[in-house]
Amino acid sequence: MSPMILVLVGLIGGIFSGVFGIGGGTIMVPALVYFLGLTQHQAQGTTLAVLLMPVGLLGVLRYYQAGNVKIQMALLIGLGFIFGAFLGAHFVHGLSESTLKRVFGIFLVLVGMKMVLLK
Repeated sequence: MSPMILVLVGLIGGIFSGVFGIGGGTIMVPALVYFLGLTQHQAQGTTLAVLLMPVGLLGVLRYYQAGNVKIQMALLIGLGFIFGAFLGAHFVHGLSESTLKRVFGIFLVLVGMKMVLLK
């Protein structure tokens, strides 16, 4: 696996994260599964590992400079996110690979439909 390909996946995920605030997971997870051959579990775990690093720091800094970051809200949401990620990671290992892939795909479709069709 070429390091340049991995950097490219991160770059594209980072761009989408900075533009849409989607966290990169909606780009990186499918890329890792379909283009780099990881299992769904591996892709989700690897994406979480990427998000552990301060990869979003410069994006957050730019949004903050423009007055578009609610610090107190972010800290409280982050607190919930820490525990939610732990619970979700614990739960997901009980699912089969095919079930997890389907659930992830359905989630993306539903979110996309809501954003496109509803106000």
